[in-house]
Amino acid sequence: MVQFHEHIVAELLEDQNGGLVVLSAGLGLHKLISSLLLLHHSSQGSLLILSASPSQRHAIVRNLEIALQYESSVPSTSEVPNLPSEITSDLPAHQRLSLYTSGGVFFITARILIVDLLTHRLPTTAVAGILLLNAHSLSDTSTEAFIVRIIRSTNRSLYVRAFSDRPHAMVSGFAKAERTLKCLWLRKLHLWPRFQVYVSQDLERDPPEVVDIRVPMSPYMIGIQKAVLEVMDACLKEMRKTNKVDVEDLTVENGLFKSFDEILRRQLDPIWHTLGKKTKQLVTDLKTLRKLLDYLVRYDAVTYLKYLDSLRASESFRSVWIFAESSYKIFEYAKKRVYHFGRSDSGQLAGQSKSSATRKRKAGDDKKDEDSSASTSSRVVLQEVLEEEPKWKVLRDILKEIQEEREKEATSGEVIAAEDTGIVLVACKDERSCVQLENCITNCPRKVMREEWENYLLSKVELQALPKQSKKKPKQQKQPKGFGVLDGVVLAASGQKAEISSANKQEHDALLAVASEISKKAKKDTVIEETLPNSMDGGECDNGKGKGKKRRKKKTETGKSGCDSATVDISHRVASSTNEEQMNGCCPALAGSSAGNAVNDASLNEALLQKDEKTFGSESSTKTKQLPPMHFYALETNQHILDILKPSVIIVYHPEIAFVREIEIYKAENPSIKVKVYFLFYEDSTEVQKFEASVRRENGAFESLIRQKSLMIIPVDQDGHCTGLDSSVDTQSILSQNLMTRKAGGRKEAQKEMQVIVDMREFMSSLPNVLHQKGMRIIPVTLEVGDYILSPLICVERKSIQDLFGSFASGRLFHQAEMMSRYYRIPVLLIEFSQDKSFSFQSASEIGDDVTPNSIISKLSLLALHFPRLRIVWSRSLHATAEIFASLKANQDEPDEVKAIRVGVPSEEGVVENDVRAENYNTSAVEFLRRLPGVTDANYRTIMDGCKSLADLALLPMERLAELMGGQKAAKTLRDFLDAKYPTMV
Repeated sequence: MVQFHEHIVAELLEDQNGGLVVLSAGLGLHKLISSLLLLHHSSQGSLLILSASPSQRHAIVRNLEIALQYESSVPSTSEVPNLPSEITSDLPAHQRLSLYTSGGVFFITARILIVDLLTHRLPTTAVAGILLLNAHSLSDTSTEAFIVRIIRSTNRSLYVRAFSDRPHAMVSGFAKAERTLKCLWLRKLHLWPRFQVYVSQDLERDPPEVVDIRVPMSPYMIGIQKAVLEVMDACLKEMRKTNKVDVEDLTVENGLFKSFDEILRRQLDPIWHTLGKKTKQLVTDLKTLRKLLDYLVRYDAVTYLKYLDSLRASESFRSVWIFAESSYKIFEYAKKRVYHFGRSDSGQLAGQSKSSATRKRKAGDDKKDEDSSASTSSRVVLQEVLEEEPKWKVLRDILKEIQEEREKEATSGEVIAAEDTGIVLVACKDERSCVQLENCITNCPRKVMREEWENYLLSKVELQALPKQSKKKPKQQKQPKGFGVLDGVVLAASGQKAEISSANKQEHDALLAVASEISKKAKKDTVIEETLPNSMDGGECDNGKGKGKKRRKKKTETGKSGCDSATVDISHRVASSTNEEQMNGCCPALAGSSAGNAVNDASLNEALLQKDEKTFGSESSTKTKQLPPMHFYALETNQHILDILKPSVIIVYHPEIAFVREIEIYKAENPSIKVKVYFLFYEDSTEVQKFEASVRRENGAFESLIRQKSLMIIPVDQDGHCTGLDSSVDTQSILSQNLMTRKAGGRKEAQKEMQVIVDMREFMSSLPNVLHQKGMRIIPVTLEVGDYILSPLICVERKSIQDLFGSFASGRLFHQAEMMSRYYRIPVLLIEFSQDKSFSFQSASEIGDDVTPNSIISKLSLLALHFPRLRIVWSRSLHATAEIFASLKANQDEPDEVKAIRVGVPSEEGVVENDVRAENYNTSAVEFLRRLPGVTDANYRTIMDGCKSLADLALLPMERLAELMGGQKAAKTLRDFLDAKYPTMV
């Protein structure tokens, strides 16, 4: 445990009410929580942990296990606390009650806890305190604030300690930190940034050795990044023209973060229905462009091209960014990282460099013209490039240097710490990157790219195998806009359009021809792959290593002196040799032979396999250099494995500010381990810009919080306890009492408490909290019909906008409206909008006159016609819903909990109580009647009044039917249906 954690714990223990702690990301929040749990004793009462994510739960339990193992090895007279357990809805009520009163530590969800509080299953005096994680996600209407308000009202000695490691989220919105303190009934805000004195002293006392490596990007990667930034800047300029958002937030630097989307939507949501299609699409396009920048430095060239193809297929006709001036460069450069396509002159491909030696596939031989789908001449050439990630080679070089250093330490007899496991930890962004890097290290980078390339081509074959789906939409193929821009038609003259479209078709046909050959060859070579797996896997890699081993050795010896300080030589080495080894190392002589001989693709593949076998045979006797033990870790999993693996070398492949802090904490807690950290950045990339901007953004957030802390006004009572957000309500009640002093000496008439029966599933929303704030008593039960029961007559089905669309799509809303109409006199459908969004489904220009099956307005109209007694109520926000409920409950009796539970549930005899229609009518017969031809909502009640049963209806004469049904045509339709002969089998 680092010392600044002790300072934080000491500050929290000083205030009995608790406090809100905001610290920088990666400063060991799970370790801080574990330290507080170790101080808890069962005699104090139960300790509840709210809003913890699964990764946080795992990290807290794991850290507690390590701490308890250490304490068990040290003799002590104090009681060893138990590990926290989880309270779920699967546990019965009596078992949850016994756990609440046991004095232990429990993880629990807010939904379970609030239901147990409202049903009085949890005695509030049995709770010693609440630890609340992710406090940045709280608001005054959240369930966590509801819980704190209920417990504080009966147990004033309870402490609440809230934590957040996202300072930038605590400054979003107006006075977010102050409102969070008030809704949790807290007074003190504890800020612990990275630049805090105690934190900087602990982490900088014995820092790890840091090696910052700047890897130069390939020319095509630089071109793609430049083009994406230009397109993003153009989209931001278009967004500024709308005059709908704050111009200060519309910067390219802010556009690199996910929170940029939240900033835009927060400003545009209230006026979303007034925006045009172009502005709405710009918001989506900025998100897509941010992903393009992120994936450029994270994924390989083939995967990046595959993602661009998916964008071209899904967004080509509606996106704004695709029609920008520089957008075509993104697609062209991404293709050139994977393959070149053109016409060869005298065996040389147009645009091919002299030093590049890669495989060429010719798709125009006379024999192939008969079988292949690519109808091109013999001069059409598809040249594979398969550009490797520049970081891959740097990673291999680092691992070799680490192994060489360890061998030197072993020969020199240096003492290694007992805690040093010798593991090299490689930290990547996601699981996919971890798997791919592990493949590159254990196998060969060229082989990994070959597999990605073949999978890409085979996916094209699978798409081509579905010709019927593509033929059904000929109009999309005739539109040249999207595809023309993507393929670089923007700069072409009008006379060149036919030639360019023909070239694109030749390129597409050539890719399909190569893909079909690969799929056929994969089936034929199954036996060869099973018999010779090692030669197929290692041939290319061994050849490349053999060619470049001596050259790399010399460069390593010249660059050893600078490796400990900045290792500039490594990046220089990569710049000088990456392209040469990448293009020449795997198949050096192949391109020359294929250029000199006009051979087809099948013979090329056979020649390649023969060369690989020969190469493998010549290289099999030489032993490859052993690499140190490695572990690949995905940063997105948040597993906190540094304390488990105890690595001595950490390679941060995708740098992230939170993981950097975790490394600093790990080194401060383990001073005996010599930790060396390698940071891999792409030079002059958005990766560096994003990392530096995240540091500046976090520091700016803490500076803003420091200013807010100095200006905060937290109301407290005479005992020094925070009064929360309900102080304004109490003040209004006092003023109303003072105004009534002239009436009977100020005596106020006793008002009956309003009750609302709420379904258990509704506690996922914030409406029960707002209703409780309005002074209503909430009774949580499991309802079969409706979400809220306001009175014996009024049942409310609440739908948010997203839920409304989903309920219409699934047909669930029709069944719910039918059940409410059957069992309650006044069924109500409540459509509730969000307070920070527009109070409209769609703009006025989008509302049509015709009834369409996809229109939400048409669906609501049909619902109202089908259920005439259904009342539709529109609410702007949660607070407006509470006011509507209060007005609906006026002059109404309070609902009965027992009857509400039994509604819709059949008894043992199969009889359903409170069925409104079953009191006077046979409901099954009514439903059958309404489905007969000619019977409508306008005449079925008249028919029911005119005849007693369906048998009587069948015997009515034609004149009487026409009188009841309101027309001769409807009566004839029904009579023809009733008199129709039943078809028989001959």
